[in-house]
Amino acid sequence: MAEHQIERAYRDRFTRTQHAQDETDRLLAHALDSVLPEQAEPSAWFVAVARPERPLLRTAPPLAREKAPDLCTTARARSQRLTSNRQTVGPLTGLDIVLPNPRPGLRRWVFSTLPLRTGREIYAELHHDGSTALAVNLSWKALRDSDAADSATRNVLVDADVVGASCRDALALAHELARHLGVDSSVHVTTAITTAEPVPLTPVITEYGSFRTIPEQARQPRRIQPVTALTTPADEDEALRMSAQETFTDLMHQFGITVYL
Repeated sequence: MAEHQIERAYRDRFTRTQHAQDETDRLLAHALDSVLPEQAEPSAWFVAVARPERPLLRTAPPLAREKAPDLCTTARARSQRLTSNRQTVGPLTGLDIVLPNPRPGLRRWVFSTLPLRTGREIYAELHHDGSTALAVNLSWKALRDSDAADSATRNVLVDADVVGASCRDALALAHELARHLGVDSSVHVTTAITTAEPVPLTPVITEYGSFRTIPEQARQPRRIQPVTALTTPADEDEALRMSAQETFTDLMHQFGITVYL
């Protein structure tokens, strides 16, 4: 290749990479704008967005409405196969009450328990181009009321068990949608834990099977850096499990603790 062709190839590659990052940032911002103003009380939120390297064109057939609940159910079943921990209810299970009635969005189907004001707040999007979004309240009943009253009042609790279940569900949902739509590229999954205001985030873990506690040596950061994972429509359960565990580990290491799915 001539020198000017090499320069153009690098420039085009940089432009594509920057465009993909801009679109991911836009998806994250939209998901947060959809949940943070509607939350019942200040909480920590798990937010994951997935975007194919080559999203489907607008001319592709849209995802059928009746398929959206089926995909969530299939993704939930796959997610449950990725762990031996059956005690924690994942967000896709929490969507059961709204699954029969997906709401239309901008070239997407939307599931949300936020208007119900009962139970854990969960929000999910399945886009016609193969992208997904999943947002989950991590603070809801993270500790018993008496224990929560003893914790620092300015801190926001982060349920580590729900973080793990959400990592599995986010990877499984991205995988199942990409597979159903025939996406022919890898899917990048970006995950974050955030709040409306930069307040200390306090992790809560389960010890000895049922004892809920705040680890003594855990850090309490005000911000958690987003982490990324990669999945493909051809991935089997073990590959998904490893991606979910890596995402979970990267998030919880920022609290200074190690936990497993």
